Amino acid sequence: MTAPLSGIRVIDATNVLAGPYCTYQLALLGAEVIKVERPGNGDLARQLGADPERNRANMGVSFLAQNAGKASLTLNLKDARGKQVLKRLVQTADVFVENYRPGVLDRLGLGYDTLRVENPALIYCAISGFGQDGPWRDNPAYDQIVQGIAGVMSITGTRETAPLRVGYPLGDTIGGMTAAFAISAALNASPRGAFLDISMTEAVLSTMGWVVSNHLLAGVSPTAQGNENTTSAPSGTFRTADQPINIAANRDEQWITLTEILERPELRDRDVFGTREDRKANRHMLRAELEETLMLRPAAHWVPLLNAKGVPCGPVLTVPQVLESAQVAKRGLIADVDAKGETLKLATSPVRIDGARPSPKSPPPDLGQNNVDVLAEIGFSAEEIDAFRKEGVI
Repeated sequence: MTAPLSGIRVIDATNVLAGPYCTYQLALLGAEVIKVERPGNGDLARQLGADPERNRANMGVSFLAQNAGKASLTLNLKDARGKQVLKRLVQTADVFVENYRPGVLDRLGLGYDTLRVENPALIYCAISGFGQDGPWRDNPAYDQIVQGIAGVMSITGTRETAPLRVGYPLGDTIGGMTAAFAISAALNASPRGAFLDISMTEAVLSTMGWVVSNHLLAGVSPTAQGNENTTSAPSGTFRTADQPINIAANRDEQWITLTEILERPELRDRDVFGTREDRKANRHMLRAELEETLMLRPAAHWVPLLNAKGVPCGPVLTVPQVLESAQVAKRGLIADVDAKGETLKLATSPVRIDGARPSPKSPPPDLGQNNVDVLAEIGFSAEEIDAFRKEGVI
């Protein structure tokens, strides 16, 4: 089938993670993404990641993770000629994505009001920490700042260890995915043309529906519960003889089955565990009782046994373990992408379409790799392009 976003051109004026993750999702779904980067160093993510040698080569792991399938155009947006190049490029585009601090592109003369004159059908997506207005709009926002402000850290960890950040850039990623979703929806509008204001903080809060509603509708102030599921018990993380497992006996029949499998039916007769609310109120006592039996055997014994009997259960894996698992391998989430003779293993789209996994069509680009092709395609001559290069426009 034709890729869902085939024929859509996206101008990616973003940096580091939230914006690049958004446009990576669009590229995987078939959009042509032209990444506009600063001449010299480009996207800061090119210098970030756990491999110092790649960072020095301006192809850091953090950049490689979400920039495959894109073209790279270097452009000095403070130069009047650079601004004109961008405006001409926007005339050919369907989408423009940026994650500058609110007002920065307006001050450069490249904000939405300017670019929509060049292309009235343009979908302009601005991703920021807090949105384009409000008292926090001008505050700098990195992922950990967003996690703290959005309340995520206050409910992560135990009551003794909170606040804790989630172990990956949650705010950036959710913000980027929200932006990709909004852009995809806006592409379906008729006539096209919209300003999309994406707040990373609001995107994160939106995913916290149960937590937020417990406060707004039930008057409960959310607190850190560690690995416990606040809606049910026994539902959380439990020790075994070798490694922790998660058990989610959320329904009464699953609780009964669990006690039968563990040969602990007497637990059902104790008043402190008699009802769902009793088990929730005494969850720590209940976990200690269950672990007495669970710790007699390894996780590999309990996981298949409980699942086979209808009690949801799974091991707590490390990142390498899940990436090496037969499940992830079978479904092809990780793709091999050839990059100048080196094979890069990259995460692809989280979506399968008719059984096929959208994957990058090209490796992450070198900085400015597509300058000549992109500029020639929008009408600049070889002489003009050469002058741009010599004078620092590209």
